[in-house]
Amino acid sequence: MSLILGGLLGMFAYVVVRILIGCLYTVRPDQRAVVTSFGAVQKLQEKSAPAPLTGDERERYEYPQVRVIGPGGPYFKLPWQKVHKVSVATQSVDLSWDPTKSQDTIEAVTKDNLTTGVNGQIRYRVSESNLYPYLFGVASPLEHVMGYFVSVLRERIANFEDPKGQSLLEGSELEDGSLQSSAAELSEGVSINDLRKNLPLLNQYMEEQCRSTTGRYGIELDAALITEIDPPREVDRALSAINSTRNQVAADISTARADAEQQITMSARAVEIATNNAQAEVAPLRELATTLSTIKAEGGSECLRAYLRNLKIPLYRRAGRVVQTDNNQSRAGGTA
Repeated sequence: MSLILGGLLGMFAYVVVRILIGCLYTVRPDQRAVVTSFGAVQKLQEKSAPAPLTGDERERYEYPQVRVIGPGGPYFKLPWQKVHKVSVATQSVDLSWDPTKSQDTIEAVTKDNLTTGVNGQIRYRVSESNLYPYLFGVASPLEHVMGYFVSVLRERIANFEDPKGQSLLEGSELEDGSLQSSAAELSEGVSINDLRKNLPLLNQYMEEQCRSTTGRYGIELDAALITEIDPPREVDRALSAINSTRNQVAADISTARADAEQQITMSARAVEIATNNAQAEVAPLRELATTLSTIKAEGGSECLRAYLRNLKIPLYRRAGRVVQTDNNQSRAGGTA
């Protein structure tokens, strides 16, 4: 009898210890926990912040706030309660991740009807303030987020246009009527080139469009890092040839423009030199006229004639023959 009683007591003690040990748990610093009783979660009175949704989506994705247990422990739970632990650390996942199939890239169709491969990563973290949709809203929230992200990305790629909207045929004109274009503008108009040049803009657009994932699935998108947009090999070779030709055209246009500017500069310089030479020749004559006017104004006509007579003396020394005339007749003078 005592042996049976001892065995029962031992079994009871074992069950009690196992239950007690199973009812204790801890939460790591990068985790948050939610406790459910028979599958029901403890809800709070306050509501979560409204998600950036519109229309009926705001009502459909209106989730309650739940009691969240922060890092620490050990905590105690009752045997019929279950602890759901969630990591709130920032994580990254490839765009090609799909639990239902194996793939190295995702395909998207551009506005030129080219099937291109897109690769990259997204960084995300679980929203601590909206754990209800992550734990109880959908069965696989990350899979839903990836599907939503890829759908928005494919739609954006299919309708993407370069915001600059300029090309060789649509170049902007300068004030003098000349056509302004550059090598970058000459490669526009091809969807693959537009996408490759505007990857930061595409990433920014994806981040803005996926802000609603917090309200939908309880996952915050930290950053979208689309790094590769690769068309098929045959298309890539054709695009390379097109880009090479357009870059050559841009280089020729730049060279021609530089030569024209050089010729204009040289012509302007020649005009400036000719103007300076003419001014240098005119300057002594203007100075002489000013001097004669001053002499006549201060000394009168007699002084001006005396000045002119003295001014002629050096000329007489260099002259081989001097001819003097008067009002009545002309007489030839002798040799000086």
